[in-house]
Amino acid sequence: METTTKVNELIEQGIADSYTYQEYKQVVSDLLVEGKSTGHEQSEALTNYSLLNDRRMKRLDKTLKIDDKVKEAFSNASIKVTWLVLSEGWCGDAAQSLPVINKLAELNNGIDLRIVTRDDHDELMSKFLTNGGKAIPKLIAYDTQSRKVLNSWGPRPTMATKMVNDYKIKNGSLDPQFKQDLQVWYNKDRGVNIVQDLFELL
Repeated sequence: METTTKVNELIEQGIADSYTYQEYKQVVSDLLVEGKSTGHEQSEALTNYSLLNDRRMKRLDKTLKIDDKVKEAFSNASIKVTWLVLSEGWCGDAAQSLPVINKLAELNNGIDLRIVTRDDHDELMSKFLTNGGKAIPKLIAYDTQSRKVLNSWGPRPTMATKMVNDYKIKNGSLDPQFKQDLQVWYNKDRGVNIVQDLFELL
């Protein structure tokens, strides 16, 4: 019971500290003006990733299309939930996923999308690890009325997760070429797999 209460407290603290999607994007953009990325670690590489992701998210915001059947299902769903997402500006998976998550959340007033930075919420992140790692993005579906974690998702859509796992089995670790190939897959998929996954959270 104490563990559940602690997790709830961490989630609710995260929600209290969180950004809207637009606010999060602004934080990322403002830091880039200073030559910085979000997160406690700073490096030229992380700033460069953030710059790339900033452009990527702006492009996806303009070009993403949600299937009409999905739109109807999300719009008509009787739901009251907070989607709290742990993210960082330098994360390529987050940049591909957040615009899709936002488009879906916008379809239903019962979905409140909030975003927090992982490094500033390390204790919360530690409660939602993926294979023991602090992989992001991580979406926590939380009912603020019943104070229950309904589900979680991330850090990647199911098909991308399979690609990663298969590659690790064959090669031991992810190399720059694979990471580039993964971004190509995201671009071709156009958010469809993410939408399929999140549809199951309704």
